[in-house]
Amino acid sequence: MNWLTPFHISCEKRGLPVHIELKSMTRKELEKHLKDVQKALKTARARDQREALKAAEKAAAEFGFSLDQLSSDAPKARKATKGKAPKKKVKSKPMYANPADKGQTWTGKGRQPNWYREAMANGVSPETLKI
Repeated sequence: MNWLTPFHISCEKRGLPVHIELKSMTRKELEKHLKDVQKALKTARARDQREALKAAEKAAAEFGFSLDQLSSDAPKARKATKGKAPKKKVKSKPMYANPADKGQTWTGKGRQPNWYREAMANGVSPETLKI
């Protein structure tokens, strides 16, 4: 019986099966096991919460405080938000204008417009297109 681990021993002490074959179980059996697991998780969470509270009280006591004193003196947490507020986009000012149509402008950022590329291909200086 060297192959028994503490998990196996604790399962046997509690009357739990050491190995559960889920594939061979019916839906009702699986639902019962699910309820048992959910109940065990709830119990374990409550136990962990109690232990954490005891540890926090002990740590506070080492510094001469109670948890009530620490929680009342602590700065209030800010209200949780759903992420950062979106920044307002500042529209860039146009830097270049099409000499043939002054209504067509370009900020100098992003993809170059066709009129700008054509002007560069024809040897026009970018300085002449500046506004």
